[in-house]
Amino acid sequence: MRIRLLQFGFLPFPVLFMTMDPAFSQDGSSWTEYLGACLVLLCVAGRAWSILYIGGKKNRELVTAGPYSITRNPLYFFSMIGVFGIGLFIGSVALAVGLAAVVYLVLAITAQKEAAHLESLFGQQFRDYAHQTPNFWPKPSLYRDVDEVTFSPKALRSTLRDGLLFIAALLVIEILEEIRHSDLVPVFFSVI
Repeated sequence: MRIRLLQFGFLPFPVLFMTMDPAFSQDGSSWTEYLGACLVLLCVAGRAWSILYIGGKKNRELVTAGPYSITRNPLYFFSMIGVFGIGLFIGSVALAVGLAAVVYLVLAITAQKEAAHLESLFGQQFRDYAHQTPNFWPKPSLYRDVDEVTFSPKALRSTLRDGLLFIAALLVIEILEEIRHSDLVPVFFSVI
């Protein structure tokens, strides 16, 4: 539900984007655009990696290997990286930080509620895992893996479809940028 609220919260974003002039935007050749696109690709790959471990097992098994060994919420972490990347792709460091902060707050609240639910399901096993593994920010030195994972193709498809929304956002941004540069829409403000 919170993810849907976040998605609807971004609906007015195209109008805002078309009426601002990002300081780092230089006809699509900005370092922020390249870094932003790389972060979006990292987001999609990281989300796919995460779902390979948990897909089909959520609430049935406590997954603690792979990406779940370095953070309890890798899907959320990679999503925030993607949103930060979208802000950079637009050409605004301030917008990237702002978007990522809003998404982080929503996902942190959601993660707390999920942690309480997982504790009710898995008890001491979850408490031990939570004590050792960071809630959100990964700690790579904790990485551990297993020899094999069984995953849900349906969950992987769903996650890849969600990841395509991040990539589609880059395409929409490019289209909106062309509209903005066509002088059809006035620029009301500039952001850094």
